[in-house]
Amino acid sequence: MEPDVSIETCSMIRIAVIPIGSINPTHFRQYVAMLGCHNTMELSSISSFYTQGNKSPFSQQPWDSGNLRFKFVIGGSQPSPWEDFQSYRKIHGVIGICHCPSSPDLDSVVVQFGIACKQYTSALVQRCFAFFPADSQLENERKKGNKLVLFPPADQRTQELHLQTMMQEIAASLLMEFEKWVLQAESGGTLLKTPLDTQASLSAEEVFALAIKAKKRRNARAQKTIGDYCLLAGSPIDANTHYSTALDLCRMTGDYFWYAGALEGGVCAFLMGKAGEKDPSLVQEVKYRYSGVIMHYRKLCIQETSPRVSPASFELEATLKLARFICRSEMVTEVVNLLTNASDGAKSLIDANDKLILYVEIARLFGALGYERKAAFYSRQVAQLYLQQQNNLSASSALQVLALTTKAYRVQSRASVTQTNETGFGNGKMHDELVVSLFESQWNTLQMVVLKEILLCAVRAGDPLAAWSAAARLVRSYYPLITPPGQKGLASALHNSSVRLPSGTHCPDPALPFIRLHSFPFHSSQTDIIKRTSKREDWWAGSAPSGPFIYTPFSKKDIVCTTKLDLIWVIGEPVQVLVELANPCGFDLTVNSISLSVHSGNFDAFPVSVTLPSNSSKILSLSGVPTKVGPVIIPGCTVHCFGVLTEHLFKDVNNLVMGAAQGLVLCDPFSRCGLRKVKNVNVPSVMVIPRLPLLVSRIIGGDNAIILYEGEIREIWISLANAGTVSVEQVHISLSGKNQDSVVSIGYEILKRALPLRPGAEVIIPVTLKAWQLSSENDTGYKSLSLSPLKQNKDGNSPVLFIYYAGPTGNELQVDDDVLPPGRRLVTPLNICVLQGLSFMKARLLSMEIPALVGEISENVLDTKPDRLMKIDPYRGCWGLRFLEFELHNPTDVVFEVSVSVQLDNSNTNTKSSSELDEFTYPKTRIDREYTSRVLIPLEHFKLPVLDSSILINDSKSKSGVVKTKAELSACIRDLITKIKVRWHSGRNSSGELHIKDATQAALQTSVMDVLLPDPLTFGFRLAKSLLRGVDSPSTKGSVLANDMTPMEVLVRNNTKDSIKLSLSITCRDVAGENCIDGKNPTVLWAGTLLGVKVEIPPLEEIKHSFSLYFLVPGEYTLLAAAVIHDPNDILRTRARATSPDEPIFCRGPPYHVRVHGTV
Repeated sequence: MEPDVSIETCSMIRIAVIPIGSINPTHFRQYVAMLGCHNTMELSSISSFYTQGNKSPFSQQPWDSGNLRFKFVIGGSQPSPWEDFQSYRKIHGVIGICHCPSSPDLDSVVVQFGIACKQYTSALVQRCFAFFPADSQLENERKKGNKLVLFPPADQRTQELHLQTMMQEIAASLLMEFEKWVLQAESGGTLLKTPLDTQASLSAEEVFALAIKAKKRRNARAQKTIGDYCLLAGSPIDANTHYSTALDLCRMTGDYFWYAGALEGGVCAFLMGKAGEKDPSLVQEVKYRYSGVIMHYRKLCIQETSPRVSPASFELEATLKLARFICRSEMVTEVVNLLTNASDGAKSLIDANDKLILYVEIARLFGALGYERKAAFYSRQVAQLYLQQQNNLSASSALQVLALTTKAYRVQSRASVTQTNETGFGNGKMHDELVVSLFESQWNTLQMVVLKEILLCAVRAGDPLAAWSAAARLVRSYYPLITPPGQKGLASALHNSSVRLPSGTHCPDPALPFIRLHSFPFHSSQTDIIKRTSKREDWWAGSAPSGPFIYTPFSKKDIVCTTKLDLIWVIGEPVQVLVELANPCGFDLTVNSISLSVHSGNFDAFPVSVTLPSNSSKILSLSGVPTKVGPVIIPGCTVHCFGVLTEHLFKDVNNLVMGAAQGLVLCDPFSRCGLRKVKNVNVPSVMVIPRLPLLVSRIIGGDNAIILYEGEIREIWISLANAGTVSVEQVHISLSGKNQDSVVSIGYEILKRALPLRPGAEVIIPVTLKAWQLSSENDTGYKSLSLSPLKQNKDGNSPVLFIYYAGPTGNELQVDDDVLPPGRRLVTPLNICVLQGLSFMKARLLSMEIPALVGEISENVLDTKPDRLMKIDPYRGCWGLRFLEFELHNPTDVVFEVSVSVQLDNSNTNTKSSSELDEFTYPKTRIDREYTSRVLIPLEHFKLPVLDSSILINDSKSKSGVVKTKAELSACIRDLITKIKVRWHSGRNSSGELHIKDATQAALQTSVMDVLLPDPLTFGFRLAKSLLRGVDSPSTKGSVLANDMTPMEVLVRNNTKDSIKLSLSITCRDVAGENCIDGKNPTVLWAGTLLGVKVEIPPLEEIKHSFSLYFLVPGEYTLLAAAVIHDPNDILRTRARATSPDEPIFCRGPPYHVRVHGTV
């Protein structure tokens, strides 16, 4: 049997094409390709080379439409024993190919060509084509006249035209030779035999048969052969005539084998005569005639019993020719039946090569029908026949055949997977077809058998790379079905194959481990990239950090990237990607190196090695450095394992995991190794941008938490170093986060003076911090020093420094002036841990009034010395003491010293800045650890000067007497609190200020009126004789003499903005508190009116009422003034806290002491 046969094969002239001399295979293939363009030669084109000597036997030659068909047999072939039976099997011509530059000796070429032509005894035409001869070779006249044809150097088109001319000459020569042969055969000088004629039956017939019958048989065979040559000469009508004569003669002589051959030739002649027609009836006619041919061949097979030679191959060959002719979609069933019958007939074939060719043709035809798995089955039969030959070449052929079946069995190498299948899913969803095409789970056993066969063939053929690839696919796709010893055996096969491979060999099929993308780590806060706004001083305004995602600095007029990027990398700055590795097999896996696989050529990956125990997994960080501007594509990882480099694609493993979830794949290797199920991570779009400056910050003294006590003020130093390769040209600092007011000052000017900050340079800036007050839930108890920093960091109460910086304003990617290179944002968290220092136990307001002495009021009211703790209250007219008492507890292990300072309101306050106001500091209070102490904060002269309606009553609600809102009163309290500073000091450098706002406000809230608001009336007494005489009394200052009439005055001041009518009364009491004026035994006599003095006091004015007292007994007396206000308004009732409108309003003044000297 012959491969690649068809019905038209009977009309093809076979020409052997052989290399002559030394010729490079590349040149030989190039010349053969040029020759293959001339496999059909029109008869009309060879008329100039054709010479008719005698009358042509091809009387019906179609010179206008006919043609000659050539079949070039590359490298030649061995003579067939069936050449007489079917003339197209003969080699009718020989063409030698010679490349003159590699074969300069043309004489030797001619000799070699002559020797090569001797094995082709049936060849009628021999030509040797010599391409690109030298000038000396062209001038050699001796070579003319022989079979050597020189093709002078020329361009491709000229060479093709020259070759076409020579092929026309060969076609004409062959046609003339066919005419000579036919004329000779018609004369009866030809003896035709087949291998069947040598059998005993034919020999007995030649001995005993009649001579006339033998002559008719020779004539019948000659007519059949002449018909074959008519087909080769392109004359189907002449061929049909001779075939008809041969059929009659063969039927008469009983030569049914040649009868079947004549029938087959007649079908070919019929088909050639209908060339160009497309009629369904033509197909049916050919099918009907060829079925008869197959039937006659089958009859001969049944009759023939010799085991040496069998005509079964002709029956099967005819079956394949008919199947190839009708191989079309509308006749699939009939083609399948023919191929099935042909496969059944393989048992009757004697020659193993015939079986091989039969299975090859059946596989090809099934493949043409689209029956890939049937084609794969017969291809495996072909491979089995190759393996039976037990040699390397046969094993290599079997390997190539099995490689064709891998697609049908879904075990193909990744190199054969088309780009369409590799990208079979979109929008985050995978198609089931892709999973099935990559990891079929329905034919697991058969797939494993195919891969094992490929592995066996590769080992026998000595192809270590193919063996490695097959073992890798086995262990990667079918490890759940392979026992641990089998897995170790595959690992040994991988290792043994790699030993025979050169170092650095790359294989498209990965083995182990399984690798999937875990994550792209976020940019650190020190590498955030921001967009710069051009033509603005606040160039950082509106910028958002890159995070790691969603930012492109080329959003306008971008020539590099027009889509939104997911990730930005900077040239020269290391980056990392996290991947998950899994080894689900029963042996330890050593990965010599693993690195990111980057196809864009602008990234240097850093390889690392790792060892994975059996049935284990690991998360690994892979890093690298971008080197050029442009997009970065990271499809997977490059792994050097088992001695071979492979590329592991993230997409393939994602498909595998999703296929396992859908039940299409055997097992998920990551869940088998104990990893939890995670969502597949898609590879983001990555863009590399030019170099940028890189600031690195550190807090001098350590980056741990800055431990401060409440209110502590401390200065820290932050170091900023440029770790990049570009200078810092612009910088801006801002605050973010909670407790921003805890940052008192930042040395921004120091940083600006250091610009431009060169690469490697460092600048140190001071930052002043003030600890904030802890929240109420943190005040309940003492937190230990070790736990407090953790809580503070977790709560995120610390402020954050945002340092925006950028390099020069131009680089190679800048398109115009409006698009600036990006900048960066450095996030420096100030990890402040505020510990509870002095804790407030309780706070309360203390007040005390000490009566003043009559005669001292004028001096004490004008007293402005700040060094006296007790002063005359100008609104009460007495010595007044008011304190805020704080009970403080020290829960820490350090000692605190507390000092109180008060901001004084001097007359020249308006001419001083707030920082220059006078302060008076009271003595310090020491509080030891684990002790409690009380601190008194004096409240001096904080009353308002006027009792106004705006303070107490809203105008809209003046009739109802509703008190002003708490917010306005709280504002007054806050103003009072700001004048008091409670500072503490601990150790050598620790100091701060105590937060007293909340405690003071709580203590004053209930008595705010008494503290801030003056009384409606102010009473005071003084000695009238000092004012009248203008000289001091000789008596003790502030005292009077007994038995002497002492003139006095009572002063009553109106502190409101309305007139007040009142009844004034004066009382004098002794040390026992008894009334000294009224009673049976008065000790004090008086002159003037003391009771029921009716007066009216204008707004903000004062009145004086004079009277005289005569003290009969020396001692200490107390003067009291009181008044009943007539027709009080709402202000007075609110201040007096009256509960009803009819309730009388009394105002009492403070007591004044009078010291009376003398004798009884």
